[in-house]
Amino acid sequence: MSDMKSAIREALARLELPDGGNLYSRDMIRALTVEGSNVRFVIEAPNPEIARHMEPLRKAAEAAVAQVQGVSSVSAVLTAEAKSPPPQLKMGGHPKPQEGVMKPAGVKTLLAIGSGKGGVGKSTVSSNLAVALARAGKKVGLLDADIHGPSQPRMFGLTDKPASPDGKTIIPLKAHGVTVMSIGSMLAEEKAVVWRGPMLMGALQQMLMQVEWGELDVLIVDLPPGTGDVQLSLCQKSEVAGAIVVSTPQDVALIDARKALDAFATLKTPVLGLIENMAVFVCPHCGGESHIFGHNGVSQEADKLGVPLLAQLPIDLDTRLGGDGGTPIATGESDMAKAYGQLADRLIQGGIV
Repeated sequence: MSDMKSAIREALARLELPDGGNLYSRDMIRALTVEGSNVRFVIEAPNPEIARHMEPLRKAAEAAVAQVQGVSSVSAVLTAEAKSPPPQLKMGGHPKPQEGVMKPAGVKTLLAIGSGKGGVGKSTVSSNLAVALARAGKKVGLLDADIHGPSQPRMFGLTDKPASPDGKTIIPLKAHGVTVMSIGSMLAEEKAVVWRGPMLMGALQQMLMQVEWGELDVLIVDLPPGTGDVQLSLCQKSEVAGAIVVSTPQDVALIDARKALDAFATLKTPVLGLIENMAVFVCPHCGGESHIFGHNGVSQEADKLGVPLLAQLPIDLDTRLGGDGGTPIATGESDMAKAYGQLADRLIQGGIV
């Protein structure tokens, strides 16, 4: 969590409520977003009657946050849970009948990032590419469609829950210039999602069509590994501009990467290129290079298939630390950040984004 966000939380926690506790101890803050020096959040009252008396508290909350160093503007919205029946946002369930394709109206391009197997760094690539595109001036969204293993909330340092003022619309969270939606933000981090295929498809439909994505140049969809229900639903029912497949160079990973490529071909989704992750390890002590997972396996596969090799990314400790700490490496100025910047620029220059 950023220092500014921590300071904002502390400022809001100092506002005591008349009947005891504060905005945080009573779990009334939703969708706290910090974009540069601009801050937005939602105060959710227990019911509409209490909300009618909370306007002074809303103004006090805005004033308290405005005093935090580095904050230039604050917007607080007051909402309330309805009395009877309360609007409960239920995630999952069978998908609803829908006319047309699953593509939010304000989104120009849907870009899928997939892999044949887990553990190859697909979510790390997705988060850092999203940040790099945002730093390049693009309006970027990131949908964490890995419903059984969501990791984007941790990688973006998101700890708040998305707000839902009416039990239908979902207000996504924002961090590092990227609008993010993940099932992981709706549940406790240790809570397992034990759903069958239809519920996965229902959740995907909700996260695409019920989220207020706004105007976006690109919505990156971080797919689960493999070739299952989510890939099938997304590619058949959405207008996906193309897919990028991430793999390590080792043969075991490439076997599954070929299956992912074949799945996209079967679903008539263009493969825009391959990314070789964990391509090399550079010893921080002696500078020697070790190809732990093999050498140029993805590059050779790209040549064989006639698709672009978009990037070869090394194993990097700071990349892992940044992802675990909620600050993607692409937010900085390191060599890895520049590598993601070059990847973003390649997609922009190619007219993909």
